[in-house]
Amino acid sequence: MVKLSDLPIHASRLFFLLIILQIPFFRIPCRSGMCTTPIHVTSSQLVANDIFPVAAIKALLYPGAVFNDLIYKMSVPSWNDVLNKYNLTDIKGATAMPDLQRLEVLAGSYFSVAGAFIGLLKPQRMSMFGTLLIIWGLVKEGLLGKPVNTDPTRSVYVYPTMLVAVLCAFSSVKYNFQKAAKKPPPRPLAKPLKSSKKSKLK
Repeated sequence: MVKLSDLPIHASRLFFLLIILQIPFFRIPCRSGMCTTPIHVTSSQLVANDIFPVAAIKALLYPGAVFNDLIYKMSVPSWNDVLNKYNLTDIKGATAMPDLQRLEVLAGSYFSVAGAFIGLLKPQRMSMFGTLLIIWGLVKEGLLGKPVNTDPTRSVYVYPTMLVAVLCAFSSVKYNFQKAAKKPPPRPLAKPLKSSKKSKLK
């Protein structure tokens, strides 16, 4: 049985698996086409802007590519074809408008991916902050219609796994309930200085 004190650790590990194995959270237009995971959104930006070496981006994408191909194709993808698999080979000249219109999802994806790795070392709030940004971006487009999308094939969709990610992100935050419930110590009464009038009267 999982102890309440160990819940943030287990939640952080589960959130990391959801991120690194690229379990679909949403479907949203991005620079490389349609992105379904925070890693896909993040990788499309990293490749387009030449921020990280290509080998580092492949290492980020490869675990999820292996996991998905083993499930759906019963095969292992080639290391050299990872970028091509995610349509990331020719996106440097692609328009950045889809990503700029969805800055909340883009920023939330960055925070979610970084929080997933940092959470393995120490549970923190970055994953929760990232998922909240993603949810706000999806809600803004789904309910408020910003940006306006007239193509039904590129409509925003949220998978049920998004709820699991939100629960893991919130559970990974370590709350100190004992410290919050503990009453603050009483403040010491101020004593008059010896040089004051009150002390002279005594």
